[in-house]
Amino acid sequence: QVQLRESGGGLVQAGGSLRLSCAASGRAFSYYGMGWFRQAPGKEREFVAAISWSGSSSIYYADSVKGRFTISRDDAKNTVYLQMDILKPEDTAVYYCAADRSYLTFDVNFGRAAKYDYWGQGTQVTVSS
Repeated sequence: QVQLRESGGGLVQAGGSLRLSCAASGRAFSYYGMGWFRQAPGKEREFVAAISWSGSSSIYYADSVKGRFTISRDDAKNTVYLQMDILKPEDTAVYYCAADRSYLTFDVNFGRAAKYDYWGQGTQVTVSS
């Protein structure tokens, strides 16, 4: 069993930056593919960014955040990060961290929320204009 806890959300002006962290409990963190998703009010949960297990470390981004967000992982700390720069009001959402045990298929399924096994509770990010 893996428990995930996000932190780092908050209120920021457009153009500003935030760094989200997701701390994972449990063993074998380095084998998990990790993803960030977000959900705005009245909208479906959408993929933001993902990083595969440490043996591969492939990285993927949604087109809407490419060039502005950076995902990274520190396996020694069991933590994955999402650095968010040049934030826009449309980035306002609850951001969720997720872990996928199926590292062999992660590079195919990274954008599909249903394929992730564990989820955090989410952290609110609000970008004011």
